[in-house]
Amino acid sequence: MKADSASVDKGPSAGRPRDRRIDAAILRATTDLLVEIGYSNLTMAAVAERAGTTKTALYRRWSSKAELVHEAAFPAAPTAIETPPGDFRGDVRAMIAAARDVFTSPVVRAALPGLIADMTADAELNARVMRRFADVFSAVRSRLDEAMRRGAVHPDIDPQRLIEVIGGATMLRLLLWPDKELDDEWVDQTTAIVAHGVIA
Repeated sequence: MKADSASVDKGPSAGRPRDRRIDAAILRATTDLLVEIGYSNLTMAAVAERAGTTKTALYRRWSSKAELVHEAAFPAAPTAIETPPGDFRGDVRAMIAAARDVFTSPVVRAALPGLIADMTADAELNARVMRRFADVFSAVRSRLDEAMRRGAVHPDIDPQRLIEVIGGATMLRLLLWPDKELDDEWVDQTTAIVAHGVIA
């Protein structure tokens, strides 16, 4: 899947433009601190100090720690499936491999437990963060629709359920066996299991 650089926070619509160098310094400080001290110990004050800026500058850009961490951990939301149309098994494998690559990064591993807890507790935060992934849902739906027209997949497959199965399988694997590598064999076996259920 290729990526889009859209962020959760677009900044103010009027006034002086945001300094992208400060944005980059804040995001870099956040990723470094996540790996060093973890999500629960991360504070906006610590990020500001590491980035050489102020908490005010952070809150002008991100309304909460969770939103800042989400953009730092997921700097680019997946937007499109790069495999050529016509091979839905290839699409499924590409999605599983992309999920594997995202969730196994040190920053995401450090951020995910606390981020999930905060998003579960705050419906508005959850909605704002999930809007960053609207394009990936659209891409999966488009590929499913195209495969359905060819008769390659069952007509009742919901793209949201497919995304949940892929993401859920990846996260549970990391939770149960965090020290075991998610290699290409794991991707291939998971693809076979998922594809067997969706390909007609």
